[in-house]
Amino acid sequence: MAFKELLNLYQKRLYWHIRKLVITHENADDVLQNTFLRVYKNLPNFKQQSSLHTWMFRIAYNESIRFLNNEKKKKNESLDDISKTYLNNLTSDPFFIGDEVQFKLQQILAGLPEDHRHIFEMKYFDDLKFKEIATILGIKEGTLKTSYYATVKHIKKNMVNVELLSKNAV
Repeated sequence: MAFKELLNLYQKRLYWHIRKLVITHENADDVLQNTFLRVYKNLPNFKQQSSLHTWMFRIAYNESIRFLNNEKKKKNESLDDISKTYLNNLTSDPFFIGDEVQFKLQQILAGLPEDHRHIFEMKYFDDLKFKEIATILGIKEGTLKTSYYATVKHIKKNMVNVELLSKNAV
């Protein structure tokens, strides 16, 4: 019964966290199932060194990366190439409800180095604290902040260009 409560409490947030990493709904569903299987199997081993929330996000992140690495091996492509392939399929995904600006943001994110993209997504979309992200990724908080703010600067610069292009096209 307690596991069902965990599922209800975290399923939606973990789904969207995973979805940003693996892009498509079908892949996110598969990875989410694997995440909850891993959480269920490892719950007795949870050492409470971080919050349950952070621990589950780390598992979801690792499952997403594991999935992407398996896709990379199958297709003999880099993770960045796989992300771009998924992005190209995004507009045909019936579950994508974004507008042009959201799609442009996804294009900019797809062009970022993988680690920068993940840091930005966890902070901006998942609203995780820097300390939580550092724990999930296993990196120093200072390094993470530097990467995040450089990524924000890059996105702002490119989003201004997108907005100018859209206004000039009209």
